[in-house]
Formats: sequence, structure tokens, C-alpha cells
Amino acid sequence: MSIFDDTRLDDPAALAAADHLLRRLAMAGARIRAELEASADVLSTVESDGFRPRAVVAAGRDARLVRAVLEPVCPVPFLAWPGPGLPGWAGPLDLVIVLGGAAEDTDAVSAAGEAVRRGCGLMVAAPEDSPVAIASAGLRHAIRLPSQSDDQLAAAVAVLQALHQMELGPEVDHKAVAALLDDVAIESSPNNDVSSNPAKDLALVLADALPLVWGGSVLAARAARRVVEALRLASGRPALAADAGHLLPVLNQPPRDLFADPFDKPAELRPALIILDDGIEEAGVAEHRRKLESKAQAHDVRVHTITQANGTDVARYAALTQQGRYAAAYLGIGLGRYGTATVDDPAEPGIPSEDPAW
Repeated sequence: MSIFDDTRLDDPAALAAADHLLRRLAMAGARIRAELEASADVLSTVESDGFRPRAVVAAGRDARLVRAVLEPVCPVPFLAWPGPGLPGWAGPLDLVIVLGGAAEDTDAVSAAGEAVRRGCGLMVAAPEDSPVAIASAGLRHAIRLPSQSDDQLAAAVAVLQALHQMELGPEVDHKAVAALLDDVAIESSPNNDVSSNPAKDLALVLADALPLVWGGSVLAARAARRVVEALRLASGRPALAADAGHLLPVLNQPPRDLFADPFDKPAELRPALIILDDGIEEAGVAEHRRKLESKAQAHDVRVHTITQANGTDVARYAALTQQGRYAAAYLGIGLGRYGTATVDDPAEPGIPSEDPAW
């Protein structure tokens, strides 16, 4: 098991070696601005013409994010379709959304091709020469948003903006989303030492822990899953994102042995509960949180809360996810998995291009 070295979090050499990873995180806001700028001409033609589709089907990468944002407010039935093709009932009266990337995504390509074959309404966010864009080329009236990167959040923001203009989704305000991500990048900058950097502080919490990440709202729960993906990749350890009912049994931990000799036998990793708070104050969310915190306190499980209560739904989701990803990056740096010559990926160490966590 890798040993966490907290001195690496403020070591200029270690941070410089992981600059590629930290720089990609810092540019998240810029990628959203570039995505919306590239899509400006297309978005200027998108509006509600009084016609609403019978249903909306989202396919491809991060379709579940689109569902989490739209489902509570969309005036028509909405479905996230994670597999290939489309549901059997989808047809010309329905709108299909496909979020593709530059990399091959056979399920997204299959969904786009099937939408063309059935004559569905189609909205695609993908680079111009990507497999998804090519598969959707046969539909003359498809809406094609030209993605500028492989950043699925940026593509999702562009799609959600288009759906808002079609009166199918809530206000997005991409500038606010980008600005909030810039704020996260500033406070989580490698130039800020551990004492003033919330992401480094969380990495210290997780240095010898197994993360249990919980978000009470639909979007916070989605962010929890994204954070867990990044933590697994950074640490090589198990991490769990789940609802309260599944996490409560895991919090049943035996008391710590205060007299154990760590040099005689390394202590086993204990869970740490990470709460993602997006400001939703529903009674059910508050009750689940109370139960989790109470159980954690009773079983000597450390609790750490990440709060982002300002901004639109998408902005809060993006900020929570980004704070967790920064913490994962510093965890990987502290464990020596990032910023060293031992990382396997020669192109972009520690951030496999096909991994959705980044």
C-alpha cells in the first residue's frame, strides 16, 4: 500500500511534476467558455417554436447528468439511455440527445445512428469529425453543437443551454458556471499551502481512509459518483458513493485501538464520510444527513463536508465535483501516484483520456 507523504502537497518539485493534471483542472472554466463560444452560432438559432417533443432521450457520456438536471423540471417525459441504440418506442415525435467526444463511444454512435434511421429529433454535442458527428450526418435538421474538447461537463452545459432555450430545461448561465469553477481553481491552487487550501485539507483527511461520499439531492448524488471515480483513480483504493441506506451499515466500525503500535502492524484503513452539501434543504435530505452524521460520530468515523450552496443547479454540481477532483489530485500526489515517473500513461500521466472521472 502506498504511504501518504503530506510534504509532497507543498513540495514545488512534486507539484511541478503533476502540473499537467492540476492545469487541466484549473482550465475547466475556460473549457466551458470555449464550448459555448464555439456553439454560439448554433445556439442563436435554437428556440422554442411552440412544439414540444413527446419525450426526451439522452444517450452517450454523462447522459445521467442531463437527466439529473432536467428530470425535476422537464415538461415532457425524460429518459437517460446508457446502452446502445434507443428504446423501442423512440420515434419521430421524440428528441434524442447524444453527448459524444473525440474518443470512440460505440453506444453513443449507435444511438445517433438509430435516431437518424428512425427520423427522431436529434441534438448532438461532439467534435466535427468525431464518430458521433459522422453517424448523425444523415439527419438534415439535427442540431449539432461543435464540441471543442473531450470535457463532458462543457458539452453538457452547451446542451443544457440549448434545452433551456427550447423551454425544456432550467436556466444554465454558463458564465456563472465557468466563474464558479475559476473560484474553485483559485482556492485549490497548488500555490496555496495546506493551511489555506480546502482540497489539500481534504486530501489529508483521506490520506489513511476509505472514502464514503454522500450527496443528498439528485445532483449532489451525481457529483458524489464523479468524485468517487476520481478518488479511486488517484488512490487505487476502494471508495463508495451511495444513498444513506447503503452507507449507514458501512459506518458500523469497531472502536479505534488507541494503544496499537503503527510500526508493529500498520493500522487498517477506516472509512471517512464526505458530505456534499449543495444547499438543498428538503426535510428528507436533512433527515438522511442527520442519521449519517449521528452514526459516524457514534462509531468514531471522521466527517468532512464540502458546501456549495450558491449558483444554479449546474453550477453547484460543477463546483462540488471540481472540489472533489482537486482533492483526488492532491491525494494522488501525496501517495506518489501522480507527479512521479511511475505513472503508466505516457501521454497524460494520471489522467487517462478515456476516463470519465477527469
